[in-house]
Amino acid sequence: MDVPPFAASVAALDLDPWPLEPGQVVEGSPEVRGLLLHADDAMERGVWEHTPGVSRDVEADELFVVVSGRATIHFEDGTVLEIGPGDVGVLPAGARTTWHVHETLRKVFQTRR
Repeated sequence: MDVPPFAASVAALDLDPWPLEPGQVVEGSPEVRGLLLHADDAMERGVWEHTPGVSRDVEADELFVVVSGRATIHFEDGTVLEIGPGDVGVLPAGARTTWHVHETLRKVFQTRR
């Protein structure tokens, strides 16, 4: 899929519900929303948001930049990342994580398939 050039305010984008599976929710009632900006056979690019609460995930090979909010990501291997606005992060494919979202987190991401 060819993507024309564009620019958008990440904070102003309307995101679609991307519901968590019940088994992913650890604590609270977190809601996830997102918007794919581009997807092809090799990658996905988009915006993702998670409201306060705790959830589990198995990660894709991902590069992200936090636009707003704050979270602590716990990895099964004991690694802990504290992330907030302006932070860039890398998540390795297959990593098992637990996201403790303290303030609604919005990030721009790119994953490799």
